[in-house]
Amino acid sequence: MKSKILLIVILSLSSIGFAQENKSLFDFDYAQFAYDSTSNYVEFYYSLNQHAFTIKPFDTAKYIDGILKLSLEDTMSNKYIVNKEWEIKRSINDSTDNSKNFVGLLDFVIPKGDYKCIISVTDVYNKKNEKIINDFVRVRPFAVDSLSLSDIQLSSKIVENSSDKNSLFYKNTFEVTPIPTLVFGENLPVAYYYFEVYNKLKNNNDGFLKLDCFIKNSRGKIVFNKVSLITNKVESQVQVGAVPIIKFPTDTYLMKIALLDSAKNFGVVSSKRFFVYNPGIKIVDTISSQQSSVLGSIFGVMSNEECDNIFAEAIYVANNTEIDQYKKLTDVDAKRHFLYDFWKKRNPKSATSQNEYFTEYMARVKEADQKYRSFKTPGWKTDRGRVLIMYGAPSEIDRYPNQTDTKPYEVWHYNDIEGGVVFDFADLTGFGDYQLVNSTKRGEMSDDNWQQRISTN
Repeated sequence: MKSKILLIVILSLSSIGFAQENKSLFDFDYAQFAYDSTSNYVEFYYSLNQHAFTIKPFDTAKYIDGILKLSLEDTMSNKYIVNKEWEIKRSINDSTDNSKNFVGLLDFVIPKGDYKCIISVTDVYNKKNEKIINDFVRVRPFAVDSLSLSDIQLSSKIVENSSDKNSLFYKNTFEVTPIPTLVFGENLPVAYYYFEVYNKLKNNNDGFLKLDCFIKNSRGKIVFNKVSLITNKVESQVQVGAVPIIKFPTDTYLMKIALLDSAKNFGVVSSKRFFVYNPGIKIVDTISSQQSSVLGSIFGVMSNEECDNIFAEAIYVANNTEIDQYKKLTDVDAKRHFLYDFWKKRNPKSATSQNEYFTEYMARVKEADQKYRSFKTPGWKTDRGRVLIMYGAPSEIDRYPNQTDTKPYEVWHYNDIEGGVVFDFADLTGFGDYQLVNSTKRGEMSDDNWQQRISTN
C-alpha cells in the first residue's frame, strides 16, 4: 500500500448562476487528469446551496456555516488515503436570490487503485440538516505509453487565455468553472466542456487523429455531433468546446468524446452524463437544428488565431480574390464559414464527409515543418516546403551537401509532372536554408546560370 499522498487542498468558493431552484444541501462531481505513471490528479467539485442552509445574522451581515468531510478508502487495504474535514463559512449578500450556489474545489494526487469515496456536508446551525454522498473512484493513470484521454469536465463557463492565474479554477491558460450539479437549461443554455489528450507523439501517427464529440439522449438518439481533426505536433493537448443546449428538451444526456486513429484502427473514449431542464421544449429525436455543416466540421471549433494560421498556410492554393476577401474578415464565425467553403470547393470528393484535399494539404504542411524548418522560419514558408506542399513528394532527390567547388545543393525530380521536371535548391547562405535557384516547371523561376551562382571558385 502506498503511503498517503496529498498534493494540495484548495478551499476557496465562488458564486455562479444555476438553471433552476435547488433545495439540495450540496452537489458533488469529480474529474481525473494525468499526473505521472503511477497516479492521477483528481479534482473534486462541490456546490453549496445557500437556501438549504440555516442563515444566521451577525452584526450587519448574514452567514451560512457548513462542515465538509471527504474520505477516500482503498478497497484492497481498507486504509484511508484521504480522511479530512473543513469548515466552510460564507457571507450571504442576497438571501432572496435562489439561483446562487457556492462552488468549491479540492485537489489531490491519488495513486492507482479503487477507492470508496464518502463526501458529506453538515449545517453547523442545524446538525440534523446533513447530506451524505457515497461514490466509487477508480484511478487508472493516464500518463502511460499509449494514446489516452482524461475525464470530461463539464463547466458553466470557460474563459480562454485567462490572465487570472490566482483563480481557483485556472489551469493550462483556461479558467474552467465547474458545475457540480451537472444541470443545464434555461439559465445555463450552453454546456462547456474541457478535457486533455495525452501521449500523441508516442502514437507515432504521421497524419491526423479524428476527434468525435457526440451527445445521446436517454433513448439513445444522437442530438449533437461534431467531428474535428487534431495533429500530433505536441505530446499532450487541451481541448475545450461548447454545446448550445437551449433547444434540448428536459432529459438525461450522455456526452462521449472519441479519439480515433483510423490508420492503426485504434481509439480511446471518455464519457460524461448530465441533465437538462428545459420544461418549455418538446421532445424531438433529431439532431439539434442549430448544428450547421460548419459547426460540425473542424473549422467550426477554430479560434480566430487558428483560422488565420490555417489560411496563411493555404496561401499557395489561394487566389488573389480569396486573399483580399479573407483580409477583410474580422468576425471569427465569418472566417470559419470562409475556410469551410474555401476547402470544400477544392475537395475532389465533395460527396464525402471528410475533406480529403484539406487533409492531404495539411499533412504536407506538417511534413514541410518537420523537414525544412530554418531558424525562425517555419518549414512551410521555405522554398522546399512550398514545393513539397504544392507538388507533393518528389520522385527522387539528388543531394550534394559536401562539394568542394559548389555550395550545398539539391535536385528534386518530378517524373510525373509535364513529362518530367526538376527543382534546384541551394544553400546560398551556409545556414541550411535551401533556396530555389532554378526549375524546369512552367511558371516557376528559371535561371540557366544557376550553377554559376552556387560555384565557390
